[in-house]
Amino acid sequence: MVFRAVYSATSKFKYIAQTLVKVADIIPFLATPEGIIVRTLSPDKTTMISLTLPATAFDEYECDGEEGFLVSSDEFNRVVKRGTRNDILELTLERELKRLRIIFRDKKTGVIRTFNVQLREGSIEKLSEPKIELSATIRMLASDFKNIVRDAKMVGDEIEFITTKDKFIAVTETQQKIYRCIMELDKPLISLIVKKDEVRSTYSIELLEATLKAAMAANTLTLEYGDNMPAKIEFDMPGGGILTYWVAPRAK
Repeated sequence: MVFRAVYSATSKFKYIAQTLVKVADIIPFLATPEGIIVRTLSPDKTTMISLTLPATAFDEYECDGEEGFLVSSDEFNRVVKRGTRNDILELTLERELKRLRIIFRDKKTGVIRTFNVQLREGSIEKLSEPKIELSATIRMLASDFKNIVRDAKMVGDEIEFITTKDKFIAVTETQQKIYRCIMELDKPLISLIVKKDEVRSTYSIELLEATLKAAMAANTLTLEYGDNMPAKIEFDMPGGGILTYWVAPRAK
């Protein structure tokens, strides 16, 4: 079985790895001729992450069948963090040696650095994303979402999203402080679709913080949620990839 992938947007891939390490201890990679899929739950099952990188997202891609493998998220992240913006990243599965080989090639100097990440024992659990209807869909710049989460963290540990026909509102409130951000269509929301007069739900800021590295790799994101229902945050990755983050609501 052959698996080899070359990705030139190394700095973006670093943010993907940093997002994965915040959710799971083990990363389950599934490589197919169509691309790479990672889908896993956090240990407490409050969050789920789904990453799809199609073969077309890579500069070079070889996979002649379906191949699953597990690696430590911490070890994988520490290696990928060593990449620079000048590097081209190459991943090669060496099943017989029980390792994933990671190579960085500097585009300017030609320097080649090689790391090996040991494969972990175990099987990949096949997970499906939740099949639920969500009442509010908001599309915005990833940088705007990042600012909302960081601002809210200065005030409290949870944030309420409120969507009406013409506004998206984020509110964090404690006994002595309050943070409120109001956004409207084109000011600066890209799109806003709501199926009810008002949609409300509250989420842990700590859980939402795990998405901020993904926000640095993406230009835009789509937030979907319903009344006291899980939120689905979808980031558009370079080359047509999609990183989807599901987070459970906080009970009110």
